[in-house]
Amino acid sequence: MANDAALFFRQFVRSPGTTGAVAPSSRRLAKVVTTPVPERGEPVIVELGPGTGVFTNEIQRRLGGRGHHLAIEINPLLAARLTERHPGANVIVADAVNLPLLLAKHGLEKADVVVSGLPWAAFPAALQDRLLGAISEVLTPEGAFTTFAYVHARTLPPAIRFRRRLLEAFEEVVPSRTVWGNVPPAFVYHARRPRH
Repeated sequence: MANDAALFFRQFVRSPGTTGAVAPSSRRLAKVVTTPVPERGEPVIVELGPGTGVFTNEIQRRLGGRGHHLAIEINPLLAARLTERHPGANVIVADAVNLPLLLAKHGLEKADVVVSGLPWAAFPAALQDRLLGAISEVLTPEGAFTTFAYVHARTLPPAIRFRRRLLEAFEEVVPSRTVWGNVPPAFVYHARRPRH
């Protein structure tokens, strides 16, 4: 939606370190990022940095009213809009580094899938480590973590550092094919089996 793009851009200009992109992700990227969300059972899905809700929409579609969907958004303005649009998601205004505490507060022990829209390459090393540690702590042993990166930034030092940390945190890390329909083009990291 056009006004989502405008809102997202304003939030980026106001706080590029936490918004991390100038435009919302595409539906094509959302489909690839949410691939591990099970289409059966009662899974616990945690979404980090949902922004304007492109991934939220796809997670809700895949869940079809089942399970638990916790969407953790640090920006109160974006969180309010998400709450309005996605009553099936439990939207929480919080920092993702507090993930274990946030799950416990909602009576949830572990997450089956963590989907991230966070701007990893914009984060310093210490924050990347804290976030990956929190994600590893809450995932079930067979849990999945997905996030995306922009193709053009793949060779930048923060992106290289994040990829290295991802490989240290998970036994399996598989990059997807490039999603050319996203602006800018992106790819998805599918990570499984957290090393505790």
